[in-house]
Amino acid sequence: MRIRYNSPVVLTFSIVVVLVQLIDTYLIKEFTETIFLVRGTMSFVDPLDYFRLFSHVLGHTGWEHLLGNLTFVLLLGPILEERYGSDKILIMIAITALFTGILNVAIFSTGLLGASGVVFMLIILVSIVNMKKGEIPLTFLLIAAIFIGKELIGAIASDNVSQMAHVAGGTIGSVFGFSIRQTNGENELSA
Repeated sequence: MRIRYNSPVVLTFSIVVVLVQLIDTYLIKEFTETIFLVRGTMSFVDPLDYFRLFSHVLGHTGWEHLLGNLTFVLLLGPILEERYGSDKILIMIAITALFTGILNVAIFSTGLLGASGVVFMLIILVSIVNMKKGEIPLTFLLIAAIFIGKELIGAIASDNVSQMAHVAGGTIGSVFGFSIRQTNGENELSA
């Protein structure tokens, strides 16, 4: 038996987030906040601010935050990457990162850091992975109801968690899930 790099996008993403956290913890203090934190404002002339719109999903506030997100990424990501392909998963992660980053800058004055939006995109997407034409899976409805209820309750608490990123990620997962159609046995993203 040999070990196979079975999910290149998810595994590479996972390695990068761990490396970022290692650098922040042991080499360069505040590395994550300097390079990966989307701030509440954006300078349109600073290239780093454009990079942060995507890169914020790679930085985390600490090991507990990272491991919480990484558990779901490694659990759900390979299933979805096998189903939809590496290219589509990479596009979904990038769009989720960009959308949550822009939304944060446009609406909030707080910073945004972590892969929670990506995690919730994966959670919602996996709940509709076996959707058939003309049907809405009950699992999707239940996950969406629990997810939205939890985030509404969480929004009331002042816990430094971005419920907006969670809801945005879940919404994007829904859009991707309902946009992907089975065509000749292959999954395609409808235009």
